[in-house]
Amino acid sequence: MVQTLTDAILLLGALDREVLSIAALSLRVSLTAVGLACLVGLPLGALIAIGRFPGKQITITLLNAFMGLPAVVVGLVVYLLLSRSGPLGALGLLFTPRAMIIAQTILVTPLVAAFSRQIIEDADRELGEQLRSMRLSTWQRAKTLIFDTRFSLIVAVLAAFGRAVSEVGAVLVVGGNIVGFTRTMTTAISLETQKGDLPLALALGFVLIGIVIVVNVMASALRGHAMRAYG
Repeated sequence: MVQTLTDAILLLGALDREVLSIAALSLRVSLTAVGLACLVGLPLGALIAIGRFPGKQITITLLNAFMGLPAVVVGLVVYLLLSRSGPLGALGLLFTPRAMIIAQTILVTPLVAAFSRQIIEDADRELGEQLRSMRLSTWQRAKTLIFDTRFSLIVAVLAAFGRAVSEVGAVLVVGGNIVGFTRTMTTAISLETQKGDLPLALALGFVLIGIVIVVNVMASALRGHAMRAYG
């Protein structure tokens, strides 16, 4: 155990090229997926929060349920869509980073939408009447509330990033865990543990934990600065 830990620390200290390339790919895939999820999820959550339409409660229930989508099932669906016999097979996206981005985006979009819906719905209780008195359209009110709650919405973005960067099932199915091309930190940790290369697996685990901690610290600092600036 001590030797494994020592070897893992040496890999990190030497800035091992394999560790860095795997971490870089993981970040690129997860950050892109979270960015796309925010483009869809934030407006969707806002519109559901302030909209008045039949079946709203059912929509909210379904949205909350989709937060727990099984990763391997999402991976299987994306695989079937992108396989040669699937409707999108001609695009040649299967077993590429783009396929992993698609899978992760599908996974985290409901999470972003559900969190943002709750945050914006709470804000609408305070500001909704004022915004409606200004005769703003639903979309204008949604944009205003998104901007007003932008620092609180960091929670939604963080939750999405945490799930995306730690996800293994979907990216393994659609990415194939190809060395130097689609191998992410989570899939590499799984494979290297099975192979018995525990130092590499542990080094990647340290990097993964470090990334999550750094992102959360930066987000907390941003929120703290915003509260002091606007408080």
